[in-house]
Amino acid sequence: MTSSSTIELPAPPAEPTETPGDDPSDDGAGEEELSRSGAVFDRRHPYLIGLTGAFGVITAYIVYRAVADVADVLLLVGIALFLAIGFEPIVGRLSRRLPRIAAVLLVIAAITAIIVGFVALALPPIVHEVMALTKAWPKYRQQVVSGQGPVGKLAAKAHLNTYLKSSTSAKGSPLNISLLGGVLGAGEIVLSAISGLTVVMVLTAYFMVTLPSVRALWLRFIPHSRRERGAELTDAAFARVGGFVLGNILTSAVAGAGTTAWATALGIPYPFLLGLAVALFDLIPIVGSTVGGIVVSLVGLTQGVPVALATAAFYLAYRFLEDHLLNPFVMRRTVRISAGLSIVATLVGATLLGLLGALVAIPVAATIQVILEQVTFPSLDRS
Repeated sequence: MTSSSTIELPAPPAEPTETPGDDPSDDGAGEEELSRSGAVFDRRHPYLIGLTGAFGVITAYIVYRAVADVADVLLLVGIALFLAIGFEPIVGRLSRRLPRIAAVLLVIAAITAIIVGFVALALPPIVHEVMALTKAWPKYRQQVVSGQGPVGKLAAKAHLNTYLKSSTSAKGSPLNISLLGGVLGAGEIVLSAISGLTVVMVLTAYFMVTLPSVRALWLRFIPHSRRERGAELTDAAFARVGGFVLGNILTSAVAGAGTTAWATALGIPYPFLLGLAVALFDLIPIVGSTVGGIVVSLVGLTQGVPVALATAAFYLAYRFLEDHLLNPFVMRRTVRISAGLSIVATLVGATLLGLLGALVAIPVAATIQVILEQVTFPSLDRS
């Protein structure tokens, strides 16, 4: 019986490992220098602070220039969004029975009908008066040059006849050049106004359709824990803006109806056209009703100076009643803002941003009032 034995083979010799010290040409100094940390950079160094501040100023200036370059576009977008929010109560009520797109189209059709009706009423008398003025212009010019007649006497008091006498009708005369420049400037203003109005109308229609999506996007920027509260405040602000727009339309309708009744009673021509014009002018805060009153008073001159003076007195009285009684009463019911606060907000907004500031002053003040009543004051009362 044989026994098995295990034969152990010798292990292969281990290969020598190289160390940095084995190579006489590499003493390890380079790797040690690369792995060594340098001194900490002083972030409070005056140079770094100045460089950071300079970059901050440059960035702020670039942002300012960018905003200034697109300020007109942002203004049109803001007006369109404001109008879309203002018409949201009407669209929302119609959307309960109709699809939203159908409700928006119905509101747009009503606004378009008002504009088309105004143009249809205004175009024939404007064309007639322009043609009459064109035919009578040589006669009026002769009266101005000679100082005869009521127009000539008025021009003599203003020293316009001297200017007309010095100017000739030849090509290149100062009068013709000034008239040409005035016509071109007026045409440029009209084209700019029409293009801006078209952009606002298109954007308003778009925002009216997509306002729920815009609202949802805005709420996404609010943390989830406060999103429900933010939605409530957003809806309250939208309701205040909608109440302001509807209240402004109501006061404008009252102004238009009063103008139509006054013009009809005194025999002033085009009473319905003047009433619609005053209603549209009255939509502009602060100066709207005043401009409308001046226009109606000038048209009243066709019936005599006493009629024009009585019309001017009528609009002065109406402007006082509108500013101190009608407008505060309507805004208190629709926007739920006090009369004093509405007057102060309108004055402050007009001082800061002109007509646009006066237009958005009351809804902005109402929104601030909502935030104070719902957030700030309860937080202060709990502290």
